[in-house]
Amino acid sequence: MMGHAGMAAAAVRYLRSTGSPTSAGRPVDPLPRPELRAVRADERLPPTPDEFRSVLGHFASGVTVITAPGADGEPPAGFACQSFSSLSLDPPLVAFMVARTSTTWPRIARAGVFCVNVLGAGQGALCRSFAISGSRTADKFAGVPHEPSPVTGSPRLTDVPAWIDCVIHAVHTGGDHLIVVGRVEALGTDEGAAAAGPLLFHRGAFGTFSA
Repeated sequence: MMGHAGMAAAAVRYLRSTGSPTSAGRPVDPLPRPELRAVRADERLPPTPDEFRSVLGHFASGVTVITAPGADGEPPAGFACQSFSSLSLDPPLVAFMVARTSTTWPRIARAGVFCVNVLGAGQGALCRSFAISGSRTADKFAGVPHEPSPVTGSPRLTDVPAWIDCVIHAVHTGGDHLIVVGRVEALGTDEGAAAAGPLLFHRGAFGTFSA
């Protein structure tokens, strides 16, 4: 079985083979562009990115922070992610989506592991602090209480309702994003934090759930 280091190396090799940056650099073209052709009068134009974002924004989702331990002397890595879901019960798999131009993702790939921190109501400010793009060496964890997750050592944020500790299992292309599949090695909840309810994201704003 491939260990964490081997999985990390495989993930980095994958990034290089698909043209994704393994460090901050110029943006890459996610996929070969389709052949240009004239659009017939009876054809509907494809949706623009703004239209796509506006319509899909009606789908409410939970919010997470994906974290990983620092590799090769780097600080821990983390970014806010709403594109997260469970994938399989047997084996236990989860998945998240990340932009191919992300400067945080290559650091997670090098670690070969990650922890999903599910955010609760009242943690919108925490989410925003991890959503800020910046230097790949910026320490987003400054002033944020956390401890190592039990299996991978990825940062487990304090007072989150739930956490899922994972090893990178596979990476797939998905247009301008990557689909990262993680095998769950450990997970848990904080019932006290969960009592406040989840943090939701809907149409560009945070909200809470009311039964």
